[in-house]
Amino acid sequence: MSRVAKNPVALPKGVEATLNGTLLHVKGAKGALTARLHPSVGVGIGDGAITVDNSKTDKVANALAGTTRANINNMVVGVSAGYEKKLTLVGVGYRAQAKGNVLSLSLGYSHPVEYEVPEGIVVETPVQTEIVVKGCDRQLVGQVAANIRAYRPPEPYKGKGVRYSDEVIIKKEAKKK
Repeated sequence: MSRVAKNPVALPKGVEATLNGTLLHVKGAKGALTARLHPSVGVGIGDGAITVDNSKTDKVANALAGTTRANINNMVVGVSAGYEKKLTLVGVGYRAQAKGNVLSLSLGYSHPVEYEVPEGIVVETPVQTEIVVKGCDRQLVGQVAANIRAYRPPEPYKGKGVRYSDEVIIKKEAKKK
């Protein structure tokens, strides 16, 4: 059995988890998440913790036990604390502005880029060159941040573009005469 799957996922105060067949519902202060679990991986709720049981010997259950436990932990952390990703815009005239559920980006194109923010995600722009993506679903927060970054990924010569705030861009040397 996987070492990750052996550790139980502790439920902090204010987080409720219910199991209905293969559907796991986790509800907390930041929101509620639902996940469909694989039938060969057993999940139990009790004593303020969620445990992943992998007593079956088939390879699929063994492979999915650790992943299932990690996904459940991400759900619990998401509904209690939430997730956030910060993006930075580097370049002359590069700006971002959040208007409701639409993020308007000015990235050096001839037109502004309008990004429709999915439900369950909050996008803030504390400064014109900074974007903060927040939400309780870790996968969705990362996907939204990646979609925004994909409009203008950082280029290797000057480093201009949309980058994660902790991303390091290794710059290439310019061509010599």
